[in-house]
Amino acid sequence: MSTDLYIYYRVAAANAQQFDTAAAAMQAGLSLQYQIATALKRSPEIKDEHHTWMEVYSSVPPDFTEIIEQAVTQHGLAALIDGPRHTEFFVNISSCA
Repeated sequence: MSTDLYIYYRVAAANAQQFDTAAAAMQAGLSLQYQIATALKRSPEIKDEHHTWMEVYSSVPPDFTEIIEQAVTQHGLAALIDGPRHTEFFVNISSCA
C-alpha cells in the first residue's frame, strides 16, 4: 500500500515568489533522488496577508519526514514559513466494493 504525504503551512504573500522558487527547487531534487511525484499548491486567496501552501509527495519511503525536514533546512524554506508545518499521511484505498 503506498503512502502519500501532504504538508501545509502559511507563507506571507510578500514572500510568495521567493518561496515558490525555493520550494520548487527542493521538490525537483527530491523527485529525482527518490523517484516520487511531487506537487506544490497555493490557496488562491490571501488571508491576513498570507497564503496557505501545500506540498504533496506521492508514494514516499517510510523515513521521508526526516528527509523532507533536512531538505527544508537545506533550501532555506523555514525562514519563509510563518507558524508550524502540518504533516499528514494518507494511503490509497480501493473504491471497489
